[in-house]
Amino acid sequence: MGKHHKKLLNNLEERRKSSGLTQQELSLHAEVSRKSINAIENGIYIPSTVLALKIAKNLKCKVEDLFTLPQD
Repeated sequence: MGKHHKKLLNNLEERRKSSGLTQQELSLHAEVSRKSINAIENGIYIPSTVLALKIAKNLKCKVEDLFTLPQD
């Protein structure tokens, strides 16, 4: 499946790295496991709305900056 789930494009890894956070650090701030962050970054898991909002808040961006729908 790769970084982009067919119904959701994700820029989480790029945003996280540009914020200077490791997966572990972001997971602690978002109150999830590091494996969850890894699975989201790799397009294996689509986060809930609440988790997406927590991640965006910690990265000081909008959810739309992290996750977008592909163009038709």
